[in-house]
Amino acid sequence: MSEPVISLRGVRAELGSRTVLRGIDLTVNRGEVVALLGANGSGKSTAVRTVIGQVPVSEGEIELFGTPRRRFRDWRRLGYVPQRTTAAGGVPATVTEIVASGRLSRTRLGILRGADHEAIRHALELVGMADRAKDSVNALSGGQHQRVLIARALASEPELLIMDEPMAGVDLASQEVLAETLRGQVERGTTVLLVLHELGPLEPLIDRAVVLRDGCVTHDGPPPKAVGQHALPGHDHVHPHAAPGTEPLRTGLLS
Repeated sequence: MSEPVISLRGVRAELGSRTVLRGIDLTVNRGEVVALLGANGSGKSTAVRTVIGQVPVSEGEIELFGTPRRRFRDWRRLGYVPQRTTAAGGVPATVTEIVASGRLSRTRLGILRGADHEAIRHALELVGMADRAKDSVNALSGGQHQRVLIARALASEPELLIMDEPMAGVDLASQEVLAETLRGQVERGTTVLLVLHELGPLEPLIDRAVVLRDGCVTHDGPPPKAVGQHALPGHDHVHPHAAPGTEPLRTGLLS
């Protein structure tokens, strides 16, 4: 059996006074592509943020590459793409400067050398943004911003790639570019954990689907065959034609 790259055991987490994760178990093995699915508020993003240390854990254990996360220091092995945001956060910067920041974990004293510049150029080519390398990120569309954030994560040549809703609000052309980019990473053996609202164009790449509901794992196994927001078991959805006061119809998982 492949070695676990990510391991969560009995992980519980709170945001303020609200319990978001209620003792979840999650394992991602080397070379796997795992989709973390669930309705808004189910705990998907919180789960990945506990993995990278952005959200503290009140109970349970997390390991990265077999090392307890609290002792893990080799962050260059991991690339993280947060939920869609402006790539520079409003700060004037070029596309290349943003992507270069993802390479700093592999540099000495922050000095970029030949191999670093080549990795940055290659990451931009992978996401189809090489022709915009010198442009300000503030001039980009939403889909292009997302491509830049993914290039930033790829610039470090990570063994593990964690992506939080990479397709959210992204135009179809960018979705296709991102799916093709991810396919290339999977073929070279990168382990991937994706937070998704629905599988969409990434469906062919997914090995396993882990479904969260109210901070608990309700499914861990093969991804659903159907595509779309009603694709998984356990989804409560009140259809427009349902009579008032009737119980929700169970048609999938996502809402």
